Amino acid sequence: MTNEAEPLSVTLFREYLRIKTVHPNPDYVQAIAFLDKHAYKIGLELRHIQLFDEDHTIVLMTWRGKDPTLPSILLNSHTDVVPVYEDHWKYDAFAAVKEENGDIYARGAQDMKCVGIQYLEAIRKLKNDGHCFDRNIHISFVPDEEIGGSKGMESFVESPEFKELNIGLALDEGLASPDDDYIAFYGERSLWWARVKCEGNPGHGSRFIENTAAEKLRKIINSFLNYRESQKSLINSTCQPLGDVTTVNLTKLEGGIAHNIVPAELSATFDIRIPPTVDLQEFEQKLQGWCKDAGDDVSIEFLEKNTDQTVTSTDSINPWWVAFSSAIKKKKLKVEIFSASTDSLYLRRAGYNAIGFSPICNTPVLLHDHNEFLNEAVFLEGIDTYCSIIKALANMKP
Repeated sequence: MTNEAEPLSVTLFREYLRIKTVHPNPDYVQAIAFLDKHAYKIGLELRHIQLFDEDHTIVLMTWRGKDPTLPSILLNSHTDVVPVYEDHWKYDAFAAVKEENGDIYARGAQDMKCVGIQYLEAIRKLKNDGHCFDRNIHISFVPDEEIGGSKGMESFVESPEFKELNIGLALDEGLASPDDDYIAFYGERSLWWARVKCEGNPGHGSRFIENTAAEKLRKIINSFLNYRESQKSLINSTCQPLGDVTTVNLTKLEGGIAHNIVPAELSATFDIRIPPTVDLQEFEQKLQGWCKDAGDDVSIEFLEKNTDQTVTSTDSINPWWVAFSSAIKKKKLKVEIFSASTDSLYLRRAGYNAIGFSPICNTPVLLHDHNEFLNEAVFLEGIDTYCSIIKALANMKP
């Protein structure tokens, strides 16, 4: 039921947040029905693209421009959200409770259902104001971003349906800013998941066995975590953004068969995120060197290894960037490398300009965290921001 004192845009946002598109069983059917309804209300062309099955439908909306031969604009968002630990939340994570100060609590409030509704409401506002632009504007809602996007943007960007859109620039999600500035992301760190296996002599737990897997594993862990500390110190000493340094985290330990047996094999898995300024070949050689220093029978396997370091130019020679950045008039715009991974990875890898941007300021970064929230006033300000951005991009001269 709509609260008469609440702006319609906020009501729609809260309705969207209540749809449980949460893994491992996201309710995409209800989300698609919700999006379809609002596409029709706004007067947008609507297509459903199924590259796999009905459960992984891509919703594509289009606002036609006066010259469809010009490269178009893509406004992308994902519909899925990550699971929650309900015991750590103030409210039901899918109730979209709004406190008296306007804070709206829900999974997806920042990541990234806010952006999807802001796209639609900005376009509704622009259409109602009588605007008609030169370029086509496409709005895509894709599934499965939170689990890698293989049945979402990764496949969509390589499809004939995507290629016919003639995309010049894509906007995708960014991060909240804790101060009054906005942040735009022009690239992402490379994700590597490295599993290091250490083999050694087994034996009885009561003896000093020589050349054990555990001794080698200790050296490996020390090497990885010492490097982690050196990178962490760069943030503390030089105030570098997280996206400019390499993060290393030990995420999994495996091995052993009994409490009283020295194991013949132990392994550790590390999550590594590497900025595009790092030479990946040299970095891999560093990892191989740590394995060699740990002893014989130590090997490394990459469970995930993204080697694409493509970034979108933020120089004045890129007219898309100039148009985007010039549209941000009321806020200072910081420019950074995104610290994690988004669907922009697949867009840039395929050769498209992509900017990660969420118009969220004065808000703690809470994506994937407990008590994720977004304030109503910040949300509404973001709609106006997108109105300015869309006008600047859609009428950009060739």
